[in-house]
Amino acid sequence: MEADWEFEVGGDAPVIEAYWPGFIDLREHPERVSELTECRAFPSLADVLIKLNAPDSPVWTSKADVFTPATIDPDEMNASPEAAAHALACYIDLLQRSHQVWNLPVDAERDCKQICAHLSVFGLRCCRVDIVVRRALAGDRNELAATVYLSACGPTLDDAKHQLGECLAAFADVVAAPPSLSTRRAIRR
Repeated sequence: MEADWEFEVGGDAPVIEAYWPGFIDLREHPERVSELTECRAFPSLADVLIKLNAPDSPVWTSKADVFTPATIDPDEMNASPEAAAHALACYIDLLQRSHQVWNLPVDAERDCKQICAHLSVFGLRCCRVDIVVRRALAGDRNELAATVYLSACGPTLDDAKHQLGECLAAFADVVAAPPSLSTRRAIRR
């Protein structure tokens, strides 16, 4: 699986507003995942959001969306031109739990590098993960968080949906599981 990360924290860079007007706190109410339009349209996302918001997860989510990307680069997804005929993508805004907050950019850099290294072990083709570290407003806190873009392609739309589901599951395994467990899962695949 292809994976990369970057910082977008200065100037006019987007800021994650954790408690936006339509926010549903899946940490407290995982059963409400069915209320999210994105999850009804793409059920694989629901399982991932529940896992990322689980009590033992080091992160929580504030927003997610599924969309058709305007363009994709097959080389960036380790895909042939035929396998890149259709694409689907999503983004998830991820914040650290209070005990895991990225206080310094070096903390975010360390974790992003580790996540990308774990993801590269997965033998998934036709997908990619891009982690963009951003500023986030969470109540009265101003902290670092991430918007994670996950994209996949396939010769048909159904193939792209399946591949995106696999990409999401792999990402959730790496991020939400304890480090030693996620390492073992990635190596087994």
